[in-house]
Amino acid sequence: MGAKYLTNGALLRYIGPIMIRLSLILSPILLLFVLTATAGPINEVTVVTATARHQFGIELAATPKARSKGLMHRQTLAADAGMLFIFPNAQRLSFWMKNTLIPLDMLFLAGNGRIVYIHPRAIPHSLIPIVTPVDATAVLEINGGLSRRLGIRVGDRVLHPSLR
Repeated sequence: MGAKYLTNGALLRYIGPIMIRLSLILSPILLLFVLTATAGPINEVTVVTATARHQFGIELAATPKARSKGLMHRQTLAADAGMLFIFPNAQRLSFWMKNTLIPLDMLFLAGNGRIVYIHPRAIPHSLIPIVTPVDATAVLEINGGLSRRLGIRVGDRVLHPSLR
């Protein structure tokens, strides 16, 4: 039996789909690594209002699996904590509160971190969709009622390395 060789076209047909899948998996991870290295900690955000700056320690939900789980089944959320959901493209986003035990304020963000919509005090366990009236790229979830208490408004800015 002789050796079997792959032509360039056959090799590309074999390796191409593997490389595409690998790049889809690694590109968000690489992007977050690069942004972290150049722009500060990835596990915190600063919300800049007209009168103050508020720091939150966050969990990042940048993968489909992390975004689908979100803050479900959590009994509590520290007053200075939250979760930042990052999406690959600006779009109308839809969330629900199924299996979420605590009320949340949802701050919907443009790609530059500008708050474009706030849904205050989302009701735990609700199956009613919370849909943005405009396209958004990210969502910051914090404790329900906190955005009002801190004076966070549409037009304020959330600073994080993934938001430019």
